[in-house]
This record gives sequence, C-alpha cells and structure tokens, in this order.
Amino acid sequence: MPKIQIGITGGETGVAYELMGKEGDPAIALTPGGRFTMDVPGLREMAEAFVKAGKRVLIYDRPNCGLSDACLLGDSESEMQAEALTGLIRALDLGPTVIAGGSGGSRVSLLAAARDPDICSHLALWWISGDPIGLMQLASYYCGEAGTLASTGGMEAVMKSTSWAENFAKSEQAREYIRNYDPGRFIGIMQKWAAAYVPSPITPVPGMTPRDFARLTMPTLVFRSGRSDLSHTRATSEWVHRLVPHSLMLDPPWEDNEWNYRSGQTMAGTEGHTLFRSWPKLVPLILDFIGG
Repeated sequence: MPKIQIGITGGETGVAYELMGKEGDPAIALTPGGRFTMDVPGLREMAEAFVKAGKRVLIYDRPNCGLSDACLLGDSESEMQAEALTGLIRALDLGPTVIAGGSGGSRVSLLAAARDPDICSHLALWWISGDPIGLMQLASYYCGEAGTLASTGGMEAVMKSTSWAENFAKSEQAREYIRNYDPGRFIGIMQKWAAAYVPSPITPVPGMTPRDFARLTMPTLVFRSGRSDLSHTRATSEWVHRLVPHSLMLDPPWEDNEWNYRSGQTMAGTEGHTLFRSWPKLVPLILDFIGG
C-alpha cells in the first residue's frame, strides 16, 4: 500500500492511500467515519461501484487510522485530517475532485472543501454528526477514553485505547509516536480536541463557521439523516442544507432506522463491522448529482 508524506500546519504526516480506476478519469475521494480504515466493509464496495461507472477513486487512511501515521497536530483532529486530505489530493495531482464522506467522513469532507474549495468540484455528505448527544459521544470516543487512560496509566495505558486500536495494530509509527509522547502534553491535546465538539448556537458542525459554509460554492449534495439517529441528527443535516442554500437535499436509499440497526448489528458482532454496509446504495444518486 503506497504511503506519502503530506505537509500540514506544524509539520507533516504519512498517509496511506489507494487509487482505483484509470488515470485521467474524474476523481472522487471517499472518507469513512470513526477511525475506520479504507478497508472497512461498504467503503471499498462503494469505491468499486464508482470505478465501474468510469471514475477514479481515492480511498485512504486518515492520520490516526489504519496504516497512516498517528498525528497530534492541529486545532482539532478533524481539521488536521481535512488538511491531510486536501494535501493528498494535490500531491497526487488529481485536479478538482468530488469530495464525499459519511459520519466523521462528512465532517472531514466539509472542512476540506471549505479550506481548499478550488480542489473540490462537488461535495456529497451523509450522516453529519451533530447536536449535544451526538457531539458529546464523539468527544468521549475520540478524546475522553485516551485522555483518561493517559491520566491513570501513562502512555503505555493509551496503547489500550479502543478508538486507536486499529491504528496501533497496523502502524509501527503510530505505536511509537504515541507511546513516546509526554502524558501531560497528550492530555492537553485531548482536552483541546474534545473542546472542538462543544455544541455551538451558530454552527452545526465542529470546526465550521458561518464564513466557512459561505465558501462552499461548489455543487453540494446533503442526504437527510433519519429521525431516530441521535448520532447524526436530522436537524443537523437540515441545518447544513440551510447554510448552503444552493445545496440539494435527498432522502437516502435506506430505512429511517439504518444507523440504529447497523450499530446494533455491529455491537452484536454476528456479522462483523456493518455500519457502512449500505453505503454503496448511494452511488447511483451521487452519480446522478455529479453528472454520471
């Protein structure tokens, strides 16, 4: 799997990636949620469907995910990952690219498009995290567990962090980078990154200001979230749609309880990771939106 060093504010980080499809075909960059990797079930199948439709597809492991490096730079983890994504698109010379993602990937995609709009031809978003319960869940998952482990057992204890488990399993750099970090400094970064998820009365998405939303002049597709989804609330998706007045909002091709059902299946462990298994169903709708 190729890996490339990408410059970001304050340093650089190694990003593992895969380019699928023919050189010269219109490019699409796909980003999953959580700290899941480019091999998470559903994402690769989605990429393969785009390739069959004549697209070149970039899938990659964000910093702190999979085979990519661990990186603690940036005002928030999502902003650092967004900078890595736009840097990767530019380093690979893909030209204006369809930037698409769900859950945590929608947040990274929004931030990437707002910070480097020239590199984004179209923007497609689904399962946009938001509202107090959803955002507090994120702060706990991404930052709270690891910070607490560091405070009770030092950096060796952080090696048991659930959210970083796959990165530590696949990346020697990640293991050594985190293991050798100063615990006090690490806790400070986790506090700063967690603060990014504090709900705001002026924006639905952490890291995005109204001015950032105004920079989203590219064609934008927003899939409406389910009423039962407290991790990616319907109100959040509709707020994003209002902040991007030219955006198109569509209902996704699955039932209202998709997130809750998939989360339950994943927690039960009977089918492996199932959260993103329905994502390939979005491909025809996204293709229609971007013009085939």
